[in-house]
Amino acid sequence: MTNQTNNYSACTSFLAGRLATADGSTLIGRNEDSRAAWPKHFVVHPHREFSESQIFKSTDNGFTLNLPKVAAKYTATPEWTDKFGLFEEDGINEYGVAMSATESAYTNNRALGADPLVKDGIGEEAMVTVTLPYIKSARQGVSYLGAIIEKYGTSESNGILFSDATEVWYMETAAGHQWVAQRIPDDAYAVVANQLSIQEIDFEDHDNFLSVAGLQDFVTQNHLNSQHTGFNFREIFGTNDLSDEFYNTPRVWYGQKILNPSIDQQPQSQSLPFIRKAEKLIQVDDVEQILSSHFEGTPFDPIGIGSKREQTLYRPISLAKTQESHILQIRPNLPAPIAGIHWLAMGVAAQSLYIPFYAGIKDTPATYKKGTETYQADSAYWIYKQASTLVDAHYLEFGPLLEDVQDKTNQQLIQNLHISDKMALTLGDKALENYLTSQSNQNAALGLQAMQKLIAELITKMTDMSPLNFKQDMNL
Repeated sequence: MTNQTNNYSACTSFLAGRLATADGSTLIGRNEDSRAAWPKHFVVHPHREFSESQIFKSTDNGFTLNLPKVAAKYTATPEWTDKFGLFEEDGINEYGVAMSATESAYTNNRALGADPLVKDGIGEEAMVTVTLPYIKSARQGVSYLGAIIEKYGTSESNGILFSDATEVWYMETAAGHQWVAQRIPDDAYAVVANQLSIQEIDFEDHDNFLSVAGLQDFVTQNHLNSQHTGFNFREIFGTNDLSDEFYNTPRVWYGQKILNPSIDQQPQSQSLPFIRKAEKLIQVDDVEQILSSHFEGTPFDPIGIGSKREQTLYRPISLAKTQESHILQIRPNLPAPIAGIHWLAMGVAAQSLYIPFYAGIKDTPATYKKGTETYQADSAYWIYKQASTLVDAHYLEFGPLLEDVQDKTNQQLIQNLHISDKMALTLGDKALENYLTSQSNQNAALGLQAMQKLIAELITKMTDMSPLNFKQDMNL
């Protein structure tokens, strides 16, 4: 939940093409970071057909848009309240298209002066809602959202992730009406952390780059390009200041360090590449590791062995203000309802569990649709937050207990997915929807039961950690 002036409410994103992954899946994922206590829900919007066009009006900034008459079914993670906007953030639709929005970014003053942000233009809170139900491919998603931005403008600078079974796209908005998108190469990945990241644009390569009409003319007319040659979107529109070096680039550095450990790079480098080829094929658990990371194995880990200055020097990827973390996986050679897996970790990724939900589900568990700003015992969000809060109180002692629960539960979830995949392929449409819903609900229940058992163990242990315990010191 971010905007151009809210500098330190942010996210971290990951994208990988199908030839970069071990099983041929496309992968996009993101941590949604905003507040330490701001619940998310998880819902399924059914396929809808209306006799006339519907009107969307944002409760955040008044952005208004006429919507098509037919809306596809899709999953989403809205806020617990729509008072400040929907913020549906991430989902997979019935056509096998995934979308995650947004990765907050920042445009420099030169570009904003030439094309100011539009106060009532489209923003993060509306993007998934007005785009995902109406697109049938990742590429179409870019063009569809781009047309909205060109016509109505945008109120923020953002990065948006799209994927389908064959393509992965990263789209960036800069200034009021400017945007560009790059297809992530099939054999590559990208880690993004609150900066405009797309670099050199090849305007002749329409297979791999899309942009607003007239982008080159806009830059030329306003003298925005300081480079002698080329068209580097990051350099022309982005920022390059000390906050980037401490808040943004270290996260990209660490994500690339996980997948390219042999490459020597520095956390504060302003020249980290947008696109990388990993040293091994990428698994879903590699993406989980990145999105759950906090500089483990370095002096910069907030709960590590570094000095106090080192531990607080860089903003980690996983932190207390994460509302939810998701990985949207589109697997190859499967029907869309089975191919799409919406991996969802409620709360802080480092202290949560990624639960696999099939894209073809018809509903989500009741616990995933509950939770307000104040703690609620039957809310999935709050159950995961309760566990992480208890672990935080005695991290060095309770951290290993949490890790044990995560490891054992993850193994069972992966096993469950293998079993349900095989069964799902034997079922017809109606039976399939019911089965995928049932299996996804069982996975969700498994995760919640594991966390509730951990919570009970932690509370029991904490009863003997009171400062009112008496132990006489004979040396006094």
